[in-house]
Amino acid sequence: MADPLYWDDTYPIALLLDAAHPEVTDPTTLDLSVLRDWVIRLEGFSDECDVLPVEWLERIQMEWVELQ
Repeated sequence: MADPLYWDDTYPIALLLDAAHPEVTDPTTLDLSVLRDWVIRLEGFSDECDVLPVEWLERIQMEWVELQ
Protein backbone atom coordinates (compact mmCIF):
# COMPACT_ATOMS: atom_id res chain seq x y z
CA MET A 1 0.00 0.00 0.00
CA ALA A 2 1.24 3.49 -0.83
CA ASP A 3 2.03 6.04 1.81
CA PRO A 4 -0.97 8.10 2.93
CA LEU A 5 -1.39 11.57 1.43
CA TYR A 6 -1.98 14.72 3.43
CA TRP A 7 -2.70 18.31 2.39
CA ASP A 8 0.96 19.27 2.69
CA ASP A 9 2.04 16.55 0.22
CA THR A 10 1.68 19.06 -2.57
CA TYR A 11 4.06 17.57 -5.14
CA PRO A 12 2.82 13.96 -4.97
CA ILE A 13 -0.76 15.21 -5.06
CA ALA A 14 0.00 17.36 -8.10
CA LEU A 15 1.57 14.37 -9.87
CA LEU A 16 -1.50 12.24 -9.20
CA LEU A 17 -3.89 14.98 -10.30
CA ASP A 18 -1.91 15.54 -13.49
CA ALA A 19 -2.17 11.83 -14.31
CA ALA A 20 -5.85 11.61 -13.35
CA HIS A 21 -6.93 14.75 -15.23
CA PRO A 22 -4.87 15.09 -18.41
CA GLU A 23 -7.60 17.26 -19.90
CA VAL A 24 -6.66 20.10 -17.54
CA THR A 25 -4.21 22.31 -19.40
CA ASP A 26 -4.28 25.21 -16.92
CA PRO A 27 -4.83 24.18 -13.31
CA THR A 28 -5.13 27.83 -12.27
CA THR A 29 -8.55 27.96 -13.92
CA LEU A 30 -9.96 25.33 -11.58
CA ASP A 31 -12.30 26.40 -8.84
CA LEU A 32 -10.69 25.55 -5.50
CA SER A 33 -13.74 23.58 -4.39
CA VAL A 34 -13.39 21.34 -7.47
CA LEU A 35 -9.69 20.92 -6.78
CA ARG A 36 -10.48 20.03 -3.15
CA ASP A 37 -12.98 17.39 -4.28
CA TRP A 38 -10.45 15.86 -6.67
CA VAL A 39 -7.76 15.78 -3.98
CA ILE A 40 -9.90 14.06 -1.37
CA ARG A 41 -10.94 11.43 -3.94
CA LEU A 42 -7.32 10.43 -4.59
CA GLU A 43 -6.48 6.93 -3.47
CA GLY A 44 -4.56 7.13 -0.23
CA PHE A 45 -5.73 10.59 0.78
CA SER A 46 -5.91 10.42 4.56
CA ASP A 47 -6.22 13.99 5.81
CA GLU A 48 -9.29 15.89 6.94
CA CYS A 49 -11.85 15.92 4.14
CA ASP A 50 -14.31 18.38 5.64
CA VAL A 51 -12.03 21.42 5.36
CA LEU A 52 -11.16 23.77 2.51
CA PRO A 53 -7.47 24.53 3.15
CA VAL A 54 -7.06 27.38 0.67
CA GLU A 55 -3.33 27.79 1.28
CA TRP A 56 -2.61 24.11 0.57
CA LEU A 57 -4.91 24.03 -2.43
CA GLU A 58 -3.09 27.01 -3.92
CA ARG A 59 0.24 25.29 -3.33
CA ILE A 60 -1.04 22.11 -4.99
CA GLN A 61 -2.26 24.20 -7.91
CA MET A 62 1.17 25.83 -8.32
CA GLU A 63 2.94 22.46 -8.20
CA TRP A 64 0.56 21.22 -10.88
CA VAL A 65 1.28 24.27 -13.03
CA GLU A 66 5.00 23.49 -12.77
CA LEU A 67 4.31 20.03 -14.20
CA GLN A 68 2.59 21.41 -17.29
